[in-house]
Amino acid sequence: MLNSIIVMQIVLIELIGDGVENRRIIMLFRIIDRMESMKLNYKLQGDGQPIVFLHGVFGSLDNLNMLAKNFAKHYQTVQVDLRNHGHSPWSDKINYQAMAEDVAELCYDLQLKDIILIGHSMGGKVAMHLSQMLSDTIQKMVVIDIAPIKYHRSGNATILRVLMYCLTNQITDKKQIINLMEQAGINAPTILFLLKSFKNEKWLFNIQAINSQYGHICDWQNISPWLKPTLFIRGGNSSYITNEAYDAIFAQFPNAKIEVVEGAGHNVHAEKTQQVLQLLHNWLEG
Repeated sequence: MLNSIIVMQIVLIELIGDGVENRRIIMLFRIIDRMESMKLNYKLQGDGQPIVFLHGVFGSLDNLNMLAKNFAKHYQTVQVDLRNHGHSPWSDKINYQAMAEDVAELCYDLQLKDIILIGHSMGGKVAMHLSQMLSDTIQKMVVIDIAPIKYHRSGNATILRVLMYCLTNQITDKKQIINLMEQAGINAPTILFLLKSFKNEKWLFNIQAINSQYGHICDWQNISPWLKPTLFIRGGNSSYITNEAYDAIFAQFPNAKIEVVEGAGHNVHAEKTQQVLQLLHNWLEG
């Protein structure tokens, strides 16, 4: 982490040299000077306009790899492990302000401009929050199966209960974990998804922090309208974006377009990859 004096010198130079980016640089100065943001793990591929991919809760940068791999042919893709996930650092704090600050600092470190953000679920909320921080730097945004509203905890309550049981009782045997999840009624695709973050008898995500801070993950504070193009992709079988959420979407993202992928659940990008890729290419390049 840069110290405050060095950051202040960088900011002053930037302010003199580029007045258009003043708002962004002042915000980044505030972020770094607070010494609260974290250095995130990330993966770079390709060249060209940057696309930043942000995963959902319990995930990692690999979760959107089926999209990033395709776009790396013509774009620079940046896949990010959000705090408390993957190989990024752990923290007791999980909220959208903190997570967005982490990503904003990464974008600054990588000197990214004209960014396209693509976020799924929790990552979609991080992307939407970033619209308030890096408004001049973000060109377009894609939000996959999440709305700018507050959700209830019940959606992942069973998963958290089983994970906390395993953590508290120091259960690290993979077969035993699978058996506990099956007994709790967690479906096979979800178990497979969760186990992608179980390596060498350890969870890559911070169960304790996610459980204690899950209310913040479900929460949402309305933001100022962001007027740039935004695409919302909704799984037809998912309950995360309902017709009732459309008012909240258009109030905060007036230039939003909503596409429904029929037959897909919450992990629409994994279940209907080719259809999602076609939607993305048509929208980004149309």
